[in-house]
Amino acid sequence: MLAIRDLSKTYANGVQALKGVSLQVPTGMFGLLGPNGAGKSTLMRTIATLQDPDSGTIALDGQDLLADKPATRRLLGYLPQEFGVYPKVSAEAMLDHFAVLKGLVARGERKAVVEGLLRQVNLWDVRKRKLGTFSGGMRQRFGIAQALLGNPKLIIVDEPTAGLDPEERNRFLNLLAEIGEKIVVILSTHIVEDVTDLCPRMAIIAQGQVLLSGEPNETIRGLAGRVWRREVAKTALDDYRSRLTVLSTRLVGGRTIIHALADARPEDGFETVAPDLEDVYFGELRRHAARAA
Repeated sequence: MLAIRDLSKTYANGVQALKGVSLQVPTGMFGLLGPNGAGKSTLMRTIATLQDPDSGTIALDGQDLLADKPATRRLLGYLPQEFGVYPKVSAEAMLDHFAVLKGLVARGERKAVVEGLLRQVNLWDVRKRKLGTFSGGMRQRFGIAQALLGNPKLIIVDEPTAGLDPEERNRFLNLLAEIGEKIVVILSTHIVEDVTDLCPRMAIIAQGQVLLSGEPNETIRGLAGRVWRREVAKTALDDYRSRLTVLSTRLVGGRTIIHALADARPEDGFETVAPDLEDVYFGELRRHAARAA
């Protein structure tokens, strides 16, 4: 169990990135949803001991992660949103180098670990290829391989599927799901489908605050009978937004479809629809924006 309590962080430019964040993260996949600039990356970097919070605590199974940073780094694997590799070095050689940095100095043991990880992430057949030739999805799978070095108890992945094509995204998410069966895996993303598909627990964060946490299916059930759908003219969007709580707007086959939140049918022409996590997500963001206004 990862326990985060009252974590706050304000940068030198005055931006308050975290405002008393508290979360209980159990073993398994945990989704952290939020728009760009919500504070997700700041939270991930703080957990990974890459920066200090102004206040608050972080503990993994009772161990204070902020007290001994070198010890903490031996417990975790981290895949940041952007990570650098040497483009002219092969995947096998680069992972071997990372393994040495992780403390695997015995050559035989290190070779076995590197081979096992490359096979686990389905990169063994391309292990001799230079990393600069890898696709985005292959690079992300390599990133997970390096994050798994040292058998970590906690894996942090920050916006891992941004820019991946559907096939690579599915392959990467399946890999994360396998890893998350035994350890804590935090998936930070703004892509709602990633959390819906993978995570039994989740939280929504915006402007450095936790707006909601719990089980995705439970939060979805909380909107049952309250989400309404209608096709509208594009020119009428502003009018609907001024009168109703519009959750989302999308084009479907060239038609403009809106989802609105209401306890009863907002007006003629609306039909009730089964809610999904995207409705929960946008509903929380709209509620937070209204409170802040």
